[in-house]
Amino acid sequence: MSGRNTPPDDVRSIPQSSPTSATDQAADWQPVSRSGVSAKHSLKEIPEIEEHNLPPSPTSEFSQLEIGVRHRGRFPGAFGHISELFKRPDPESRLENPVKLLKLTPRQAYTFTVAFLGWMIDAIDFFCVSMTTTELAASFNKDPSEVTSAITVTLMLRPIGALVFGVIGDRYGRRIPLMVNLFLFTIIELASGFAHNLPTFIGLRAIYGILMGGEWGLGNSLAMEILPVESRGIFSGILQEGYAVGNLVAAMLYYAIVPNLGWRALYWISIAPAVVTIVLSYFVEETDAWKQTRRMQRSGSKRFYTIVLDMLKKHWLRCVYAVILMAAMNFLSHGSQDLYPTFLKEQHGFSPKQATIGTVVGNLGAIVGGMFFGYISDYLGRRRTIAICTICGSCFIPLWILPSKFGQLLAGAFFMQVFVQGAWGVIPVYLSEISPEGFRTTFPGLSYQLGNLIAASASQIEATMGEKNPLPELRDGKGVPNYGRVQGILIGIIYCCVFVLIIIGREERGKQFVHKQGDDDDDDDDEDIYTGADEPSESKR
Repeated sequence: MSGRNTPPDDVRSIPQSSPTSATDQAADWQPVSRSGVSAKHSLKEIPEIEEHNLPPSPTSEFSQLEIGVRHRGRFPGAFGHISELFKRPDPESRLENPVKLLKLTPRQAYTFTVAFLGWMIDAIDFFCVSMTTTELAASFNKDPSEVTSAITVTLMLRPIGALVFGVIGDRYGRRIPLMVNLFLFTIIELASGFAHNLPTFIGLRAIYGILMGGEWGLGNSLAMEILPVESRGIFSGILQEGYAVGNLVAAMLYYAIVPNLGWRALYWISIAPAVVTIVLSYFVEETDAWKQTRRMQRSGSKRFYTIVLDMLKKHWLRCVYAVILMAAMNFLSHGSQDLYPTFLKEQHGFSPKQATIGTVVGNLGAIVGGMFFGYISDYLGRRRTIAICTICGSCFIPLWILPSKFGQLLAGAFFMQVFVQGAWGVIPVYLSEISPEGFRTTFPGLSYQLGNLIAASASQIEATMGEKNPLPELRDGKGVPNYGRVQGILIGIIYCCVFVLIIIGREERGKQFVHKQGDDDDDDDDEDIYTGADEPSESKR
C-alpha cells in the first residue's frame, strides 16, 4: 500500500494488535526495516523517509478516485527496475495451463467477443486502403505516395476519437458509445467505395480515423475489465491480434474481390461484419469495474472534468511515457506492415496474388506471436516479454527484406510479425494495468492514439524515401523504388527505441480493477508509478 501517509518500500509497518480506530492505529504502528529490525532510531539516516513516518489514516472510497489528494511523487528509482529484466522469474510463479485460462463465463466470453470483433472490423477497413494503394493510385491518377496520405490522415485524427469516446466511455459507460461508433463506421466504409477523387476519399478516411481512434479504448476497457486477472495476458494477445485477423480478412477479401469486381466493391462488401457486431454489442453489459467507478463518481463532490484535470496533474509523467512508448510501437507496427504489399509488388515485381499471400503469412505469424507472448507475459512479466520480442525481431530484419526469392521473403514476413505483434500482444493489458483508476478507456485509448499521431507518417516516409532512392536497375524504363532498404533501417531503429523505453518503464502486473470495501491493495492508492510510488512487489504480482 502506498499513499500520503505510507512509508516507502524500504520501511514496512507491522501492527501490534487489531486497532479499532485511527488513534489505536497511530499508537500501534511501528516502522520496521525489511530485515525485521525496528527502524525508529535510523529513520533520519535514510533520505526522504521522515515525511512518510506517519500512521496510516482511513480514506474514503471516492477520495481514491479523485487522485489529487496525495503527496507529489518524485522521480527516484525511475531507472531502478532495469535490473529486474535480467533476473529469473519468481520461482514460486509458474505458467498456467492455457486451456484453463481460456475458460470464461458466458458473460465474459460474450463481452470479449464483441470487443474483439470491433477491433477486427476497424483493422479490416484500415488495411483495405494499404492493400489497394496501387489500385487507388491508378483510379485517381496519382502516385502511391500521394495515396498513402489517406493512411497518414487516418492515423493523425485517431487521438480525437480516443479523447471524445474515451471520456464518454469512462463517464457514461462503454456499450452505447461502442454501438454509435460502429454504426458511424459502417456509413463511412460504405461511402468510401463511392469516392471519385482522392480529396473526397481522404476526407472520408479522416472521419473514419476519428471513429477508429474511439473504438480501441472502448473495446479494450470492456475486455480487460471483464476478464479474470490470471487470464488477462493470453486474452490481451488475442484481443490485440484482432488487428492481425482483420488484416488477414482484408487480404482474403482483396484476393477474392478486387481482381474480379474492383477496389470499390471491397469497401461495400466489408461492412457486413460491422452490421453483425452492432447487433451483438446491444446485449453487452457494463463491467463491474465501471459500475463501481460510477458509484464513486456519484458519491463524490468533484465534477468529472475536475477529476480529469487532477489525473493529468498528478499522472502527467505516466501519460508522457505511455505516449512515447506507443509512438515507438506504432512506428514498429505500421512501418513493418502498411507498405509491405507495395514492397512485394513494386520492388520485387510479384503479382497481387503473391502480395496477398505474403500478407496472409505475415498475419498468421502475428496471431501466433500475439497469443504466445501475451500468454507468457503473465509469467515473465510485461516488460521482459516486450524486450525479448524486440531483440528477437531485430534478428529477422535481413530475412524480411533482403532475399529475392518469394519463399524466403515469406519466412521473413512470418517471423517479423511473430515478434512485432508478440510485443503488441502485451500492450492492451500493460496499458490497462498502468491506467489511473477510473480512466481505463481514456488513458489506454488516448495514449495509444497519440502515439499513432506521432507515427502517422510511417508509411509515407517509407514510400517517399523509397521513391527518392530507387534501385540501380530500371523496369519498363522507370526507376524501381527501394522500399526494402528504407523499411529495414526504420524498423531497426524503432526496435532499439522500444527496447530502451520498455526497460526504463514499470508495470503493475496483476492489478485489481474491482476493489472490495476496505481493500488495502496497492491499486487503491493510484499513485503514479513514474513519480515515485512503489511498484507492486513480485509477491503481489
